[in-house]
Amino acid sequence: MSDPHDHHANARNLAVDILRKETKRTPELIRATAEKTAQAATIFAPGFTIDVEALTTELRHLFSVGVQDATVLDDHDPSSHVPWLLAKKGGVQWRFWNRYMTYLERDFGMAPAVVNNLHELTDMILERLEEPARDGPWDRRGMVVGSVQSGKTANYIGLINKAVDAGYKLVIVLAGIHSNLRSQTQLRVDEGVLGFDTQKNRKLNLNGQWIGVGKPPADKLVIHSLTSSAEKGDFSKPVAESIGVMIGGDPVVLVVKKNSKLLANLLKWVRHVAASEESGGKVIPNIPLLLIDDEADNASINVKDRRGTDGDADSVSAINGKIREILNTFEKSAYVGYTATPFANIFVNPSAQTDKHGDDIFPRSFIINVKPPSNYVGPGKVFGLDGDVDAGILAKDGLPIIRQIDDYAEPTAFPPRHKKDHVPIVLPPSLKRAIRCFIISCAARSARGHGKKHNSMLIHVTRFVDVQGHVVHLVRDEVVALQHRIEFGDGNRKPTVRDEFRELWETEFVPVSLALGEDAGPTVTWAHVDAELHSAASKFVILPINGFAKEALDYKEHEAEGRNVIAVGGDKLSRGLTLEGLSISYFLRTSRMYDTLMQMGRWFGYRPGYLDMCRLFTTGLLVDWYRHIAMADTELRREFDYMVAAGLTPEQYGLRVRTHPGGMTVTALNKMCHSQSLELSWAGVLVQSTQLPKDERRLDANIKATEQLLTSQQSPESVGNHETRVWRNITAANVATFVEALQLPPQSARASGRQLGAFIRQQSAKSEPELTSWTVALVSVAKGRHTMIAGQDIGLAERSAESQTSDSFGLRKANILSPADEAWDFAGQQFTHAWFSSIADKQALASDVSWLRDQIGGDAKDISLELTRRWQGTVPPKLRTPEKGETKRPNGRVLRLMRRRSHGLLLIYAIQPPTSIMGENDMPGLPTGMTDSGTPVIGVALSFPTSDTVLGVKYRVNRVWNVEMEDDAAYDD
Repeated sequence: MSDPHDHHANARNLAVDILRKETKRTPELIRATAEKTAQAATIFAPGFTIDVEALTTELRHLFSVGVQDATVLDDHDPSSHVPWLLAKKGGVQWRFWNRYMTYLERDFGMAPAVVNNLHELTDMILERLEEPARDGPWDRRGMVVGSVQSGKTANYIGLINKAVDAGYKLVIVLAGIHSNLRSQTQLRVDEGVLGFDTQKNRKLNLNGQWIGVGKPPADKLVIHSLTSSAEKGDFSKPVAESIGVMIGGDPVVLVVKKNSKLLANLLKWVRHVAASEESGGKVIPNIPLLLIDDEADNASINVKDRRGTDGDADSVSAINGKIREILNTFEKSAYVGYTATPFANIFVNPSAQTDKHGDDIFPRSFIINVKPPSNYVGPGKVFGLDGDVDAGILAKDGLPIIRQIDDYAEPTAFPPRHKKDHVPIVLPPSLKRAIRCFIISCAARSARGHGKKHNSMLIHVTRFVDVQGHVVHLVRDEVVALQHRIEFGDGNRKPTVRDEFRELWETEFVPVSLALGEDAGPTVTWAHVDAELHSAASKFVILPINGFAKEALDYKEHEAEGRNVIAVGGDKLSRGLTLEGLSISYFLRTSRMYDTLMQMGRWFGYRPGYLDMCRLFTTGLLVDWYRHIAMADTELRREFDYMVAAGLTPEQYGLRVRTHPGGMTVTALNKMCHSQSLELSWAGVLVQSTQLPKDERRLDANIKATEQLLTSQQSPESVGNHETRVWRNITAANVATFVEALQLPPQSARASGRQLGAFIRQQSAKSEPELTSWTVALVSVAKGRHTMIAGQDIGLAERSAESQTSDSFGLRKANILSPADEAWDFAGQQFTHAWFSSIADKQALASDVSWLRDQIGGDAKDISLELTRRWQGTVPPKLRTPEKGETKRPNGRVLRLMRRRSHGLLLIYAIQPPTSIMGENDMPGLPTGMTDSGTPVIGVALSFPTSDTVLGVKYRVNRVWNVEMEDDAAYDD
C-alpha cells in the first residue's frame, strides 16, 4: 500500500521545483501552487488526498528561511597552502555531492536556500584543505564553529562527499565518546555518503540494502566503510583485515569513537597496510587523509600540557596524542574540527609540539564561523538576551515556552545534591504536567499531518544511573495510568482525563500558538487533538539512556510508523546525541561550564511546524545561566566577525569569552591551562593604539575627532621643551566621545574605542565617581615636521613600524608612548614623590630591605604599608635629587598607582607615517599621501588610575590576548 507521507513529499518537491523559478513568491502564489500540486498528486495516487493547508504552511516555511554567509579567519601564509578549487572545479565529477544534494532536497525536505548555502560553505572549507593530488608533505588544520543542533553533521557529511569527489582516499570521522553517538553518526554517514546499510555490508555490495542517497534511482557509487552503524560496529583491526579493503584505491570512510585504545589499533592498522618502508613505517605517502573531529572540544583537547610547552610525550593526554599521531603518520593530512561550543578549542596552545605526536590540533590554518539559518531555534531565541548597550547587543525576549519549576526538590522526588543511592518515590506535579504536555504535543503533531514523524521527550534530573532507573519506573507507571484512562475512560470520575487534557490544551497551548503567530504550525482545534490522543499515547516507549541500558534510541527501525520516546538519562543526553522531534524537556541537571550547559540543551535546533508545541521545564537559576550563556555566545561570535574584518589569522585571534559573575566557568579547568582570567576594567592599565590605519578615510576621521575634542576646550598650556599642549579638567563624556569616534584598525584591540568609552562612562557614573576629570596632552616633538592640529602648531612624532597589512601598520615593540610622557599630569613635589616611589618600588621588587629601611625607617614588616601610603600621596615625600645611575623619571606603574582615582590621562600623538615600510619603493600602489607629506596619523595612549571599586567585565582569555595585554606592561619602565 502506498504511503501518504511519500505522496505528500512528492507534492512538496513538485511545488518546490515550480516556486524556485519564481522571483516573487507571494502567499497567494504559494497557496495556488500548493493547490495545483495537491490536485496533480491525486492523479498518481488515486484515493489519497493531500492536505493543502499543511502543504501551504510547509512551503511558506521553506521559502521564508534566510541564511547568512559564514565568516573565516585564514592563516594568509602562501607557503602553507596553494589555492586550487576554483581552477579545478570544472574538471571534477561531483557525483557524491550531487547525489547528496538531491537527497537533502527531495527526501530530507531541506529549504532550497539552506541547500545552496551548504553548497557554498562546503566549497569554502574544501578550498582551504589542500588539493589531494598536490605533492606532499602538507598538513592543514581548521575548525568549523556551528551552533548546537544546527546541522553541523549535515555540513561535514557534505564535506565528505565533496572531498571524496575531489580525490581524498581515506576519511576518518571521530564521533564522540559514547557508542550510541558513534552509531548514530555512522547511520548518518550511511544515509548521506555510502548509500547502503553498514550493518548488512561494510564493503560495497550491489545486492546490499540501499538507504538514503543510495535509494533507487540514485547511482551506486563505489565507496567502502570499515565500521558499521551497529552499537558494536566500531573499528576493529581483525574485522578490517577480514574485509580486505586497502586504503589508497577506492575511497574508505570510518566512523570511530574517541577512545585511545581504538585509535591506537586504527593507527597500527593504517601503518601496517600503507606505511612506506623507506620511512621506517612511520609516514604514509600519497594517500590524502581527511580527519573530521566531531565535537572537537570534547575529549580531543590536551589536558596535560599545563606548562604551555608540550615538550615531551608525557605532557600529552591519550586521545589527543593518538589523534595527532594519526595526522603525523600521513604525508598528506587535513584536520577539520567541528564544534558548537569552541570555548575549549580557543585555549589550545598554538605552538605545542612533540617529535612523537607532531603539532597540537590548534586550528592554525582557518576558523570558520557558520551562521545558522533564520529558522534555527538557538539559546538567544529560546531564553532571550539581557542585552549590553556598551557591547552593541540588543535585549530581546525569549520564547513563551519556558516553564520555571521549583516543586522537584522534595525529599521524595529529586532533592539537590542527592546521592547515587537516592530513591525517588513520587514524580513532582511539574513532571506529571510535562508528561501530559508531551501526550498533547504528539497528538497535535499527528493532527497536523506529522503522524509518521518521531516525537521525543527528554527527562534529565540526575546523573546517577541507579536514580535514573527509579525515574524510568515512576514515569512508566504514570504513562500506563494515563494510557488506561484515555482508552477506557474514567467512569463517574470528574473531571475526566479528557477534561484535564482539554483544560491543558486551552490554557497552555492555544495562547502560545497565538503568540508565536507564523512560527507556530498549522491551526488545529481541540476536536482534532482529542481524536489523536489515544493513538499518540499508545505509541509511547520509556527508555533509559545510559551506559547500562539494553535498548538504544533506534529511530531508524521505527521509521515507517514513527516513534514516541520518553528518554530518561544523564551524561549521554548531554552531548551530540540527537533526540528526533524533541518537543518536551524536563531539565534539572546543573553545570557551571558554558560548553556543558550548551551541549545539554538538546532542545535547540529546528522545530518545523511544531515550535508552539515545545516546552522546557527547568529552574529559574538555569534560565538565568542560559541567558548569560546566550549573551556570551553572541558576544564571542560578534568578536569573531570583528577579528575577521581586521584580517587576522587564527594564531593572532585574541579571543575573549565573558566570564559569569556567579561562579560559572567557560569550560573544564584542565582545558584552560593555556588561558587565564582577566578583568577588562583597564583600572591601573596603560592602553596604547599599537596598530594604526593607513587609508585616508580613517586618517581624516581621526584628525576630525581630535579637532572636535580640542577646539571645544579652553586654551591649552604649553609645557616641556617641545611645547606639548596640555588641557586640564576635561570631562569623562568628552574623552569617551573622542575615543569612541576614533577609527583604529580592529587589531588594536586594547585601544578599542567602543569598550574604552563604555568603561570611562561606567566609572564616571558610579555612586562614588571615578575618571571624572582628565588631562589631555597633544604631544609635540621638537625635531618633527610641524603641522597645525586644532589651531596648535605641533611637531610630528616619529615611530618605527615592524609589520603591516593592506590597510594598517603595527608599531615596533607595540608602543606609541614615550615613557616620560605618562607623567605630564604630575608636577613639582608630586612629580618628585612619584620619582622617589619608583626608586623605592624597584628596591622593593629587588627585595633590598636594608635600602628601604634606611630610606623610610621602621621595621621591614611595615615597608609595604609605608610604600602604599607614599604612592597614594598621604605622606609628604622625602625630597632629594637623583643620585648617579638612578632613573630621572617615574615608573609608569607607580604613576598609575599614585594618580587620583578621579583623574585619567589621555595622550594624543600625531605621527608621521613610518616611511621605512610605507615609502613608494617598499609598498608600491599605496594610497596618495602615504609618504612624509601625507596626512598625520593619530594614535593615543590612555593612563588609567587604579581603582578599588572598579565595575569591570571579567573575561576568560587565551594566550594570544594575554600576550597582547602583557606588551603594555613591558614598556612601563
